Amino acid sequence: MDLKKVQLPLQTFSLVAGFIVWVILSSLLPFIKEDLSLSAVQASWVTAVPVVLGSILRIPLGYLTNRYGARMVFTVSFLLLMGPLFYISIADSFADLIVGGFFLGIAGAIFSIGVTSLPKYYPKNRHGFVNGVYGLGNIGTAITSFSAPIAAAQFGWPATVRMAIVIMGLFVALNLMLGDRQEPKVKTSLTQQVRQVYRNASLWALSLFYFITFGAFVAFTVFLPHFLVSNFGLDKVDAGLRTAGFIVLATGLRPLGGWMGDRWNPFVVLMFVFGGLTLSGVLLSFSPTIGLYTIGSLMVAVFAGIGNGTVFKLVPLYFSKQAGIANGVVSAMGGLGGFFPPLILATLFEMTGHYAIGFMALSEISLASLMIVLWMFYQGRLKLATDIVEYTAEGILITDANGLIQSINPAFTKLTGYRKEEVVGKKTSILKSGKHESSFYKDMWADIEQYGYWQGEIWNKRKTGELYPQWLTISAIKNEAGEVKGYAGMFSDISKQKTK
Repeated sequence: MDLKKVQLPLQTFSLVAGFIVWVILSSLLPFIKEDLSLSAVQASWVTAVPVVLGSILRIPLGYLTNRYGARMVFTVSFLLLMGPLFYISIADSFADLIVGGFFLGIAGAIFSIGVTSLPKYYPKNRHGFVNGVYGLGNIGTAITSFSAPIAAAQFGWPATVRMAIVIMGLFVALNLMLGDRQEPKVKTSLTQQVRQVYRNASLWALSLFYFITFGAFVAFTVFLPHFLVSNFGLDKVDAGLRTAGFIVLATGLRPLGGWMGDRWNPFVVLMFVFGGLTLSGVLLSFSPTIGLYTIGSLMVAVFAGIGNGTVFKLVPLYFSKQAGIANGVVSAMGGLGGFFPPLILATLFEMTGHYAIGFMALSEISLASLMIVLWMFYQGRLKLATDIVEYTAEGILITDANGLIQSINPAFTKLTGYRKEEVVGKKTSILKSGKHESSFYKDMWADIEQYGYWQGEIWNKRKTGELYPQWLTISAIKNEAGEVKGYAGMFSDISKQKTK
């Protein structure tokens, strides 16, 4: 058996198992709340606490995956989850749920294992789609939201929690048998990798994008079961089914987001995502009925799902050598994005009696993210344009409307011998060879004025005084009003062609 081909399905199903456990408390909360008499704020803390460790641990788990491989990190993680699950199954107080729920965060942290490991097995032009497929493991939260309330109604919530211990044992065995022992390892120290990425502004922009997209997914996943029961008076099983529907839609669209990031510019896709989330937040703020609230929630599922897949297309592009740490930081921020909203919404509800302000915050933060995406998109285009000028083999100079040189590229220096500080602010006449009559230049500028450019052979002079032939193109640079603001010249040395 070729174990490399098994890694994508194995790690995806391992993520399913982890996410089944990660949200088990929020899925069973309506039952636990009745049994242990939890207040609304206590219930919000119980759902939010597993997200804390599930976020913080994503950074070290990404690093450990690079160092020891997914097989070892998945196996140890599932073993460690058995204890907290058993402890929660015998919990009889709010404090027990907080302690056990905190360590359930390990189940959410395993997300960074696959996004660090799987790109090693595929070319870069498939990373978006592969991470999107792995992200289907989010469906584990839907499985829990759907099945846990049904099982709890039949067998009780403690027995339902203990069933998850069996699932953990099964995936310990599967990873030991089918995990790839030969996965490529990265030996760079954690400190060194952190130093290489933490000052990169792109890392924190991507973290913000995932904070919104995955954070919205997690927040709605843990918040909806309790919210639908308490705010709209739905049956517990009905609330679980609706939450499962939200999760299935968001998770199913994650590979689509990855594919769209492979197929088109990922920043353009994110513009669509954050524009949609902005509108979704506005709709949720003014949703007094279950019908409108359902539409708003499904819109969040669509845009968050696509956004989740697209963001992880961008991470390997920016951080190929520090993928473990970068994936860990970005996914950790996404997890934290799911921690705060339930607590904020519950607190605002106690203060104001409604949730509108909290949902409007989603809209405003999404709008801010849209502005950042637009800025990064155009900065990327400007950098590409600058790189073309800097690394092209042809000499390039830019002048103002009066013919004073404003900038040059490295090829200009290589061809003429003049450094930037020697020519900027001076007339282009310092390059003249003296071989052409004034009528030659008069005809040249007449063509530029009439047609906007001139192209042809010309003799010019290097810094050493050597005369040489160029193939030169001069183009007028105009503003939107058609006024000439400067000129761009591009030239190459054609001495060798002249001697043939």
